[in-house]
Amino acid sequence: MGSCIICGKSVEGRICDLHEEDALFEFRGSRPDQLSVGRYYRGSVDGFAEFGVFVDIGDSVTGLLHRSELDRRLDSLDWEPGDDVYVQVKNVRDNGNIDLGWSIRQSEREFRGVLVDDPEIGHSVLLEDEEDDEETADSADADETGAVEADNEVETDAETDEESDDDAAQASDDESSSAGAVSQAGDADRVAGAGSVGESDGGSAAVVAESDDEEDSADAAPASEPVAVAIGDLDEHVGEDVRLEGEVVGIRQTSGPTVFELQDETATVDCAAFVEAGVRAYPEVDEADVIRLDGEVRRRRGELQVETDELTVLEAGERDEVEQRLADALDDEARPETVEPLADDPAIADLSEELVETATQIRKAVLTDRPVIVRHANTADGYLAGSALERATLPLVSEQHRRADAKYHYFDRRPLEGGVYDMDDATKDTTTMLDNRERHEEKLPLFVFVAAGGTRESLDGFDLLNVYGAPSVVIDDIDVDGAVVDAVDAVVSPSVADAPDTTATALAANVAAHVNDGVRDDLRHLPAVSFWEDAPASYLDAASDAGYDADAVAELREAVALEAHYQSYEDKRELITDLVFGDDEEDVGGLAGHVSEQFREKVDEEVSTARANLDYRTVDGVDIAVLDTDAFTHQYEFPPESLLLDELYRDVRDECAAVLGISTDTMYVRTDGDVALHDLAAAVAERVPEGGVATRSVREGTIRYLAGERPAVLDATLDVLAEQL
Repeated sequence: MGSCIICGKSVEGRICDLHEEDALFEFRGSRPDQLSVGRYYRGSVDGFAEFGVFVDIGDSVTGLLHRSELDRRLDSLDWEPGDDVYVQVKNVRDNGNIDLGWSIRQSEREFRGVLVDDPEIGHSVLLEDEEDDEETADSADADETGAVEADNEVETDAETDEESDDDAAQASDDESSSAGAVSQAGDADRVAGAGSVGESDGGSAAVVAESDDEEDSADAAPASEPVAVAIGDLDEHVGEDVRLEGEVVGIRQTSGPTVFELQDETATVDCAAFVEAGVRAYPEVDEADVIRLDGEVRRRRGELQVETDELTVLEAGERDEVEQRLADALDDEARPETVEPLADDPAIADLSEELVETATQIRKAVLTDRPVIVRHANTADGYLAGSALERATLPLVSEQHRRADAKYHYFDRRPLEGGVYDMDDATKDTTTMLDNRERHEEKLPLFVFVAAGGTRESLDGFDLLNVYGAPSVVIDDIDVDGAVVDAVDAVVSPSVADAPDTTATALAANVAAHVNDGVRDDLRHLPAVSFWEDAPASYLDAASDAGYDADAVAELREAVALEAHYQSYEDKRELITDLVFGDDEEDVGGLAGHVSEQFREKVDEEVSTARANLDYRTVDGVDIAVLDTDAFTHQYEFPPESLLLDELYRDVRDECAAVLGISTDTMYVRTDGDVALHDLAAAVAERVPEGGVATRSVREGTIRYLAGERPAVLDATLDVLAEQL
């Protein structure tokens, strides 16, 4: 009977069923049927095919990682034959074929333990224990878990180059008999020499006893305190005792030491602390604690590591001082310089502070390994704006993380229907982020709302995120509610600075230029593309300088609008990137032109049908056109009602003051008049109190109501519009 290496539960072997997917296995069998379905294994790339990657599991079996299992295109993998990879066994077929699954964890340290999967012995042996057994078989006995109590390694000042081999051997014997001596500087429960874990490859700890000379020296004079250094300077202090202060950003329990990942204002380092093989050191320390740690700087497997002698959790004033230092340093590192706008736009000039603040939030998330989730409206403006932020952030993510899949793991772009972040969307996001935190110890993401979230209809969603402390920012061209401004961490909108109107893409592209000024040339054409009409000359000139004339701008806008409809619930990064930035070198202009042609054919046909079925009403001298969208549009097909009514109103605005599209329980309002949708809905609700009238989406110009009250709601809306126009 053993204990689970993750939760400590009594199990047969070293891992419980609940945590088996959190461990990595090294296969020692010789047949496919000896593999365990569901486990994650270390493998090596054997070769590539059009349909996937062949991966050797152990020395004797090979499986297929099909391209459908990848979270990217096959040709974007940077694997080479022989590279170590980490995969999940999804299925072992009767004919011996092995189906493999993708693992987002592509390094050993991201798993919570490494076990040997040997058909002869099961998985009762940890890989580190096995390595230690081989290294110390002649000098120490292993316990029932395979962990070695001590490796009898001698590290005293008495071992000099002048000592004879016999003297060194005698010193080793003498000091081995002193194993278990209590450190004079640490807790009474910790073994002296715990900082020597690095010498035993992680599985066992060297126990160092003080010699008589050292004891005499200690009695004569107290040891001096370690020198305080920054983690970023540890390269200059290898072999020295140092003092570090910072935040614990990760804790891993190995079969030997406990490893604390410590971060200060300069860098991050692993600090190994040892009590007993596989036993948690300093159990009172949690992630996010601020600590002071004394220890010796070592190089272990080519990486710096600090072998812990003493660790103290800081409280009150000391903690506040360190936290403030870390926060100030992070803000200084993340805060960009104010950069030149992509083009002359008074709105952008008025929002310079807000642009910098929002860009700082995004850059800070990348620097602190916090995923960035961009939630944008499923419109052309939303997709263009979201793509601008994606273009700027992905290179920073790749610089911050070595993992090949980091740009998929630490950045995601998710469309939002109607530009409203409702409880359905918020619940899905919250469930996903909590699952990732529990299963993968992932930080809660930064949510960036683009062309979405600006009105009170999203407040319930923001409140749910705030319960868990997930940060959020809003970039929106419509008037942002004061309650929303209070609910999020930063806002970029003309309404917060009484700036002129512009598009969400113009705002987001300029934020993106602050996030990463290196991609500003890729962004210059985007604002012009986002204007359906009356694009400012400055943006048209910027697009022209980037190689997009007026026709190319129109084609790109229409192409993105079409794809936005068909990708309403997915980001489909590659296709949108090819359209928006021309990353596919094979005639991307032809791609946009082809998709734009489909857009124009479908829209023109629908507008023609809708126009022929408009019902013109005159109320108090105001002409208003009404379209029954249930009867005279193709539901669930392109174009969606919102886009169709935009096009229809532009086509008939000279004939009427407004267009109403009315379906079973939703009304679309289109007008150039000074009509605030919330005020309109409130006035209609007052006239039809039993109608359940409320604003659905300001961005889409929609009001919802009870289907049974449709005639009364329509009559009231016509009356209110006539009064307000």
